Amino acid sequence: MKLAVKDVLGLEYMTPQDIELILNTAKDMKKIVTGRMKRVNYLQGRTVITLFYENSTRTRVSFELAAKYMGAHAVNVSVGVSSVAKGETLIDTGRTLEAMGADIIVIRHSQAGAPNLLAKNIKASVVNAGDGMHEHPTQALLDMYTMREYFGTLKGLKVAIIGDIYHSRVARSNIFGLTKMGASVKLYAPSTLVPPGIEKLGAKLCSSIEEAVDGCDVVMSLRIQMERQKKALFPSANEYTRFFGLNPERIVNLNDNIILMHPGPVNRGIEMTSNLIDGKNSMINQQVTNGVAVRMALLYLLTGGQSQ
Repeated sequence: MKLAVKDVLGLEYMTPQDIELILNTAKDMKKIVTGRMKRVNYLQGRTVITLFYENSTRTRVSFELAAKYMGAHAVNVSVGVSSVAKGETLIDTGRTLEAMGADIIVIRHSQAGAPNLLAKNIKASVVNAGDGMHEHPTQALLDMYTMREYFGTLKGLKVAIIGDIYHSRVARSNIFGLTKMGASVKLYAPSTLVPPGIEKLGAKLCSSIEEAVDGCDVVMSLRIQMERQKKALFPSANEYTRFFGLNPERIVNLNDNIILMHPGPVNRGIEMTSNLIDGKNSMINQQVTNGVAVRMALLYLLTGGQSQ
């Protein structure tokens, strides 16, 4: 088994067949993550490097654990103390890491398109762990896996995404992936946080939170980056919570089978109330576990899908 592409740069570029292959493979990988012996040799002798130009905890650690569980050498490059801080270009950094034996480079960068640029200039596989306001494909894949694990299928699912759509690479990747797999997506956000032309991607923009969540199987809330508040894109955190936050009253009449999701970390009491975050409908912790399994599946498939 192997992906049809050398790199995982975004779900915009990925076929439904490859998405299906990743999700199916992740099902097997989850048995390793949740088992007692978290070690296989599928990536023995391989080297996976995480190159993060932006701060991250859960995504970086998730990739590093995925690599280690698969038997690979996992190396984290701290950009702030590397040659990057001395002015080394992205392409030169990538070529240097490749010359040291990197098989896969996982990159997070504040500039949209940075992973694509790197992938064009090195032979090693490149995985996009988030680039600017463009995409975050592995987050969307783990979200989709979580939905499929719970409902058994993605086809026909109705998904609402609520929050800062404008800055959210998670939202974009989910729209690309979910619509390709037969789900429908509704969006709701402050008007200042809606990117122009977002409906052209295949999602429906709603005028109220009630319209967005009505009839949905999944409600996904997005993290509000509090630094955006300095730009006055919404009046205050309290105002945001009043109109866009999820609370028990807003889901009381919804399907009991509905699930609540969030890419994390959650601003408790702002995007969602604590009783929802910790409640029976919340899949937030499952998303974290599934993230390791999905990333294991990606590393496995990018290296040919065979034990070394």
